[in-house]
Amino acid sequence: MVSNPVHGLPFLPGTSFKDSTKTAFHRSQTLGYRNGYAIVRRPTVGIGGDRLQFNQLSQAELDELASKAPVLTYGQPKQAPPADFIPAHVAFDKKVLKFDAYFQEDVPMSTEEKYRIRQVNIYYYLEDDSMSVIEPVVENSGIPQGKLIKRQRLAKNDRGDHYHWKDLNRGINITIYGKTFRVVDCDQFTQVFLESQGIELNPPEKMALDPYTELRKQPLRKYVTPSDFDQLKQFLTFDKQVLRFYAIWDDTDSMYGECRTYVIHYYLMDDTVEIREVHERNDGRDPFPLLMNRQRMPKVLVENAKNFPQCVLEISDQEVLEWYTAKDFIVGKSLTVLGRTFFIYDCDPFTRRYYKEKFGITDLPRIDVNKQEPPPVKQELPPYNGFGLVEDSAQNCFALIPKAPKKDVIKMLVNANKVLRYLAALESPIPEDKDRRFVFSYFLATDMISIFEPPVRNSGIIGGKYLGRTKVVKPYSTVDNPIYYGPSDFFIGAVIEVFGHRFIILDTDEYVLKYMESNAAQYSPEALASVQKHVRKLEAPASESESKQTEKDPGVQELEALIDTVQKQLKDHSCKDNIREAFQIYDKEASGYVDRDMFFKICASLNVPVDDSLVKELIRMCSHGEGKINYYNFVRAFSN
Repeated sequence: MVSNPVHGLPFLPGTSFKDSTKTAFHRSQTLGYRNGYAIVRRPTVGIGGDRLQFNQLSQAELDELASKAPVLTYGQPKQAPPADFIPAHVAFDKKVLKFDAYFQEDVPMSTEEKYRIRQVNIYYYLEDDSMSVIEPVVENSGIPQGKLIKRQRLAKNDRGDHYHWKDLNRGINITIYGKTFRVVDCDQFTQVFLESQGIELNPPEKMALDPYTELRKQPLRKYVTPSDFDQLKQFLTFDKQVLRFYAIWDDTDSMYGECRTYVIHYYLMDDTVEIREVHERNDGRDPFPLLMNRQRMPKVLVENAKNFPQCVLEISDQEVLEWYTAKDFIVGKSLTVLGRTFFIYDCDPFTRRYYKEKFGITDLPRIDVNKQEPPPVKQELPPYNGFGLVEDSAQNCFALIPKAPKKDVIKMLVNANKVLRYLAALESPIPEDKDRRFVFSYFLATDMISIFEPPVRNSGIIGGKYLGRTKVVKPYSTVDNPIYYGPSDFFIGAVIEVFGHRFIILDTDEYVLKYMESNAAQYSPEALASVQKHVRKLEAPASESESKQTEKDPGVQELEALIDTVQKQLKDHSCKDNIREAFQIYDKEASGYVDRDMFFKICASLNVPVDDSLVKELIRMCSHGEGKINYYNFVRAFSN
């Protein structure tokens, strides 16, 4: 009997009473939080705080805890993946066990033999445990041979069990469909497989021989005629033995001739020859297999047989002194057959073995008859005719439709609108040419040179464009490998030869000096020093010379005074920094002159006050008689 643990009263119906001392009748909390997550926990006390008198965990949970092994901190270990299942038809595909066997067959209706031994091969296919029995075919045996039992699962007993590879071994008898086969041996793969499976193989046995077959091997009669002249023996001995030679017929000397390959067959059984053509894909020839049918080939004819009608009648032994034999077919020698000369360059392994055993010839190497391609002809350019550039003319030799030579786009973008200008004099023995001056413009983007001769009034020489944009070749360079003038060849005192005319560089502008100083590596120290020295002389005070010149020429004095007045009046004009560059863009030849219409268009785009009276007078004084305006003096009025 269970008593009340608090009051000592028996816990029976009717004896229990309500505890009047209890004041708390709430239910205990079973939900808690840990690290921010809600966790359910089992209550340990009941209503009013009474401790529960039963296990907090169920029996299933206790069993689970009892059987659970301790795990690592990071959870349960990963189970290894199961091994891949490989079906038998994949694992044992094309794997066959081969056994050599024989069986004895009774021959009741023959007086020459009582029984017959028939040799067979037993094949066991591991992929589906099927078996087949095949008897090798013996030629002219008179017995239906080949597949005796087709591939199937063979019954081992009356209970329906089938033969398994564990039932096969050497030196045992197996019965299949009433026939008893004696297994005598197996191949190497079968032996290794059975030994790897723990099967101890019996020693191999000798294959039983058929007594009637052995009896027929003995000669039944002896020939009185010598065997060397017996054609029947030759037929029986060398039947299906053919010598194969590989030859070529080189007919390239004749018109439309070519080198063609052939296969020559020499039949040892009757000393006949056959020549077959070797066709290749898309060779453009009709697919005739034979060049010459199988026949005996005469080597030496009788003198009286020269007029024999060979195209009508066949040649017999009376017209032939000697026939072609196997000795005449040697690798590395030529052979004339029906007017065609064939060169034998190779043969097959059987032919090499036959010549070694029959004639003792062992050295029959293959001869390489492949013609080596001639070296490619070096393309030579025709001589330069003097029209255009060498690069442009050479494109006519590279393609049917010539293309423009490739240009250095990066160089053109970097050096766009960059021009080096030089003043040069013509070196000539003619007195009239000594005072002529020329302006050389070197375009850095294309390495081209243009020459402009400023017109001089009353000089008797028409000025203007002297040479258009082109590359100028140095005099000592060759036509095939031309060397063009570069920026490093232009300096004060340099002699430039342009198509037979010699020019001496006299002066440069300030932009050339800046370019030479920024690219000093391209110039020699002497060339850079000559330009710097010349520029310093020009920058030196030259007031005396200018005053003398203005005193001598009143027009120049008037122009200089007008330029000073315009500079003072338009000193705050916004276009004074861009006006020179604008005129130089349109002056491609760097002559210093532009057309009158183009002059006013440029002034209108730059908002130059051409309506001003002083500017109109300046334009009048800078105008040239040919409808051109000298913008050099005009730009001076807008520079400080």
